[in-house]
Parts: sequence; C-alpha cells; structure tokens
Amino acid sequence: MFHTPDYYHNISMRLSAVLDDIGVNENIVLKRRRTALLNETMQTIRIRANGEQSTGTVYNLGSQSEGTTTQGLQSDSDTLGCMDDNIVIQDLSEWTPSKYNFLMIQNETTPPGYCRLQLLRPNAPLPLTHQTDNDFVTDTQGRILLKNTIIDTVIEEGEQRQGPSLASAAKLGFLASDSVLAYPCKSWPQSPRAWLHQQETNAWPTAEMKRYAKSTECFVVGVGSRASENAAIEWRLSTSLAERCLVFSLNITQIKCYILMKMILKTYINVESYISSFMCKTVLFHCIASKPLCVWKECNIFNCLNYCLFTLNNCLLNEHCPHFIVHENNLMAGKFSAEIKQQLLEIMSTLIPFDGISLCGIQIDNLGERLQIKFNMINEVHHDIQQPDEYTMVVTSYLLQNIAQVVLKIEKVGDRNLETLLPKVIQLERYYRAGDILGKTDSMQTSNTSALYLNRISDSSQNIQINSTVSPQALRWIEAGLDSDVASSRLKLASIMFCAGNAEITASILSHIEEQYKIEVIEPICYCYNFNTHYIKGGFCQLSSQYGVEALKHIVAFCVKFFTSEINCVPHELQFEMFRSTQEDLLHRGRGDDWMDGAVVDSLPYLYFLQYKTYSFLQRPEEQQQALNKLGWVIRTEHNLGHRETALNLLGQCMEQENRHVDALQCYMSSLHLRERNNAARFHICRCLANTIS
Repeated sequence: MFHTPDYYHNISMRLSAVLDDIGVNENIVLKRRRTALLNETMQTIRIRANGEQSTGTVYNLGSQSEGTTTQGLQSDSDTLGCMDDNIVIQDLSEWTPSKYNFLMIQNETTPPGYCRLQLLRPNAPLPLTHQTDNDFVTDTQGRILLKNTIIDTVIEEGEQRQGPSLASAAKLGFLASDSVLAYPCKSWPQSPRAWLHQQETNAWPTAEMKRYAKSTECFVVGVGSRASENAAIEWRLSTSLAERCLVFSLNITQIKCYILMKMILKTYINVESYISSFMCKTVLFHCIASKPLCVWKECNIFNCLNYCLFTLNNCLLNEHCPHFIVHENNLMAGKFSAEIKQQLLEIMSTLIPFDGISLCGIQIDNLGERLQIKFNMINEVHHDIQQPDEYTMVVTSYLLQNIAQVVLKIEKVGDRNLETLLPKVIQLERYYRAGDILGKTDSMQTSNTSALYLNRISDSSQNIQINSTVSPQALRWIEAGLDSDVASSRLKLASIMFCAGNAEITASILSHIEEQYKIEVIEPICYCYNFNTHYIKGGFCQLSSQYGVEALKHIVAFCVKFFTSEINCVPHELQFEMFRSTQEDLLHRGRGDDWMDGAVVDSLPYLYFLQYKTYSFLQRPEEQQQALNKLGWVIRTEHNLGHRETALNLLGQCMEQENRHVDALQCYMSSLHLRERNNAARFHICRCLANTIS
C-alpha cells in the first residue's frame, strides 16, 4: 500500500477510539441497520394495506440504513419505492400479465449503465404502436418510449426533483429526505450480470456475497446521463440492493474509513454535487477489492484512509470513477467542467498524503477536538462535547422514536373494514417470517402492527349505541393490541368500558395504566403531523440504549386515536374534536391533516381525564380532584405532547363542570393560541361565554 511511518499506528488507534466515541462502532451500526430494516418492513405493510399497489415495496437505502453515518453528518433519509405494478423485461419471453410491461432497450446510442423503456401491449407480449400520452415519445423506429419526466407528475408540495429523486429539505427536528421511484427488472440486465460471473482476484466480494446479490432485485430509476443528448428518455440501472449487501459485509474499520472520507470531503471540499457520498462508497469498494483483507484493521485505519483518498484523487485526475457493479458506467462522466476539475485537484493536493493535523480541523461531531484531547494537545474539554455513553443514548433514543413514528404512520392507513384488512396483515406477517434472518427480525414488529389494525373498534361503537354492550369479538380484537405500547390501546379499552357504563372496570383499567406509566421514563410519541420533539427524558434514553427496539412497548406512549365510526366509544367532551373544522378551517388544512377528522389525544392527559370522569360517576370526589390536578400538571410539565390543544380543551370542560368558568376560558384561549385553525376551542369559548352570561 504505502510505506507506513511509525506514528501511523498511534494515530490510527486514537482515531479509531474517537470514532467509537461518536457512535461508529459495531453496536450502533447494527442498531441503525435494524431500525432501517424494521422501518422499511412497516412502511411496506402500510402501503400494501392502504391498497397502494403502484408502490408496493419500500426500501431504505443510503447512509442511514447502512449505519455509515453519525449524528453530525446529518445524512439524508433515502427511500426507494418500487412500483410493483410495472415490470422491466430483457426480452419478450419475460412478458408478465397483469402488469405494465416495458422492454429494456440498450444499444450503441444508450450510455453505459442506462437504458430506454419501450411500452408493450397490456394483453400480449407485443410492442404498442400508438400512444398519445405526453409521458411517452415515439422514436425514429416507431417504438413508444417512456420519458423519465413521468416522475415529475408525482411531485408533492415541499418536494423538488433532483436527478431521480424527489427531495425534501431538512426541517427543524427532521432530516432531509430523498425518495426515488423505481421500476423493478424481471431479471438482472446484461451489464450488471457480467459482474456476478466475474472472477475476483481478491477475496472480496466473496462468492457467497455475489450469490446473495443475485437474489436481490435490479431497478431502473428515472434519470438520464449528464453526457447524453437524449437524457429525457433514458433510465439508469440501479443495483442498490446488491450494493447494500456489500456495505453490510464491511468490517468496522472499512466503515470508519468511509465515514472519515465523507467528513473530510464535507470539511475541506464541501461540494457534494461534484463528489458525492456514493462516489466515496464506490472508491472504497474498489480499494477493498484491490487490497488484501488483512490490511483493513484498526491499527492501520490511517493508512487505509490515505489509500482511499489517493484512489479518489486518481479518479478525479482521469475523470473516471467506474461503478463497482456496472463497470461501464463512469460516475464522473459529464460531472464537472475543466475549471471545477482543476479546483478539486488543487484541494485534493493539500490533503494527500493526509496527515493527522488536517484531521484536527474537522468540526463534525467535534472530531478534531476529540482527537486533540486523545493526544493531550488540549486539556479543557468544550462543554458541548458529549461523552460516549451520552452520545450512544442520544442516537439510540432517536432510532427508537423513529420506529415508534413509523408504527403510528401505519395507523394512518384509515378507518377500514376489518374483514378486508386482517387477511392482508396476516399474509404480510407470514411473508416476513418466511424471509431471511433480517426479515425474521422484522416480523417481531408485525405483531404490534397487527394489533394496531385490530384496534379499530367501530363495531363496539355500534353496540354501545344500540344496547350499551361490547361484543366478545370486539373485545378479542382490542385485547390483541393491548401491548402495542404502554398506554394507548388500554386507554381505548377503558374508554369503551366507560361509554358502556362499566365504571368499576374502567377505574381498574385506568389504575393499572397509571401504575405502569413511569413518567420519568416514558415518552409520548405523535406522528399525526411533523411534531418536533423538544426534549428527551434521560430515563428514556438510558433504556433505549440498553434494550433497543424491544423496549418500544415499555417506554413509549402513542397518542390515542378514535375515528368517526367509533364516536360512541368516546366521552362527549372528546367528541367535539371530531368536529373541530368549520368550512373555512378546511381550506387551511395541509397534506396529512386527515387525523383532524377523528379525535386524537395524548395518552397521559387522556388517562387523567378518564379518571376524572370515572371517579365523578362513582362519586369519589377526592380521587376526582386528584385526577383533575394531575391533568393540569401534565399539560404544564410534559414537553412532548403532540395534542396539547386537545388536552387543554378537555381540561377546560372539566373546569366548566367544576363551575370554574374563568379557568375554563383561560384553557380554551391557551388552546387557541397553540392552534389557531381547526380547533374545537372556538366552539367551547362560545358555549362557555353563553353559559356565563345566562
């Protein structure tokens, strides 16, 4: 590789220790990967249960899913949505009925790594000869080709087209995201297929890795070559699942090299549009394939990093960075002008050979400062530098919140017929249990997902309305979901029992919930809208670090949701939330505001509100007042209530029942201050004033 100076070993070990401290270790990498895989499983369940077959499978890709990022790098969240209604075939023998079939065309006019898509007939493996849709164009040979600009038709508010991606900018508390829509290939195209059969001169990638890669899908994504005159009708081949397999095979030293490359480029070059993270990953793949695996070890990380940067510099010099799987595809083709190339080479010349002093200038995750502390170059530790345990807790708590939010996303499927929905959930659970070891870890979560679906209780609402009873079948469905989290499902059960007139049973359920609800640990989780978490409890961070995803049902409290069909399962005070919007308010709703059609409340305020109502019914005034005081206390002190305005509306109605009309009005005004539109507080204020005057 290089002649290795003696001090490289010392730098390598301390550099590796710093990376350990900021979460680049096997523990956090595996947690990040597992979170991403659970996330994509549940997103796929949500999409299929929602009947969105056009994008039937979701894949989380990129740095977040690979575990090749840190808190400070703030890597985008990358998602690939596979359009399962479509299929790209290599020849007519692969034509598939009941799908939109596209024949892949690759010839001397298509750049390497790209193709064109010819539309075939829906009822036979024959070319379509006539199409007037603007998303298609007819070439000189009469073939009807699909334009990649079709992706533009699905751009939503807040998104913009960047290559094949629909990009959303980062917001307070939320990462930037890239979503790619892709068409699956029936089989691997010829150019990437050649890589599968290529004999490696080194031990990486192994034959087993290639066998697994062969089992993954290839895609085409909607973007043309920068160097092409026909970019609008070109589609790029994507082997992203095979590449994810390669990243999953990397050892921790190789991952550390990759992350350091990204940090160095972001610090000293800062031109992501010219040298992307994907290029860094590709360079790393080539370096690993060209050197013995024995060199990729912790004590040699500094030398390995130098080699990666040296290889990247050669790619820049020659304007040639071949895709690792589709070798003919040059990732740098048409990427930058001669002037930009010269600027990049001048910057790289200051970095190669890369020395330890340059590392001290990296501010991402305070890496430079942490390294100086390791070398005793500075004594005073900056106040915002997190200790390793603190860093781990922050990262793992974020990952657990992410999973919890995806579970809540599934609940937004809508109020559907249980008989239709249940078989889909069971089928998906069976599918994931039959998968590989990663798929089997996903299936652990599908039981919770099933419970969320089964928690739809519209038939209970009907029974309560007719005869104030709950059917045994409804109770079985509800009980199946009791362990989805600490409180929300049990609160739905308590709400049903209260509305059915079973006050003693309700009091017992609520008492059990209160015993289990450890306020110093449990975090309320809401995904009805882009709610920014303000503060994370130390107890939550600690337990999420110790136990991971399995802690979800013990330290998370989802908000409690009731659909309009469940109106009779809700006390009348909460029913007002189902009618929060006037005709004028409806004009001020945004995308994803359909949750406002139901009644949604955070678990802990609803617990105390139900206790207040129940103890009033049971004529236990002392406990009733305690519940009222707790309701007011939690609204004031709990940082992360997603529906604080609803809790204030409930508190206000309790105050009215206490004949404390001034306090009630104060609650409603505070609620209206939090959410000016689509808020039932407007109705409460009018009623409260009318009652006060009368």
